[in-house]
Amino acid sequence: MARDFAQSFYKGKQWQSCRKSYISSVNGLCENCLRKGKIKPGYIVHHKILLTPENINDPYVSLNFNNLEYLCLECHNQEHYSNGVID
Repeated sequence: MARDFAQSFYKGKQWQSCRKSYISSVNGLCENCLRKGKIKPGYIVHHKILLTPENINDPYVSLNFNNLEYLCLECHNQEHYSNGVID
């Protein structure tokens, strides 16, 4: 679930359009699994640089394909919870 400050961003038209375009650009596959030679559908578009109240309105962070990665749920959870810290 998105943090409180990000709720309206993730519901907005700009993010929804960006998300849809990004998923299409990676053929709907988990990019991390694909790097490992596995073919698995993605589940969530992940921001490599995490969104904060300070950067969420910066489109070079929040809407930039270079800062996005489409991951399956397992890879996404691993990304956020592997070090014991919830981002």
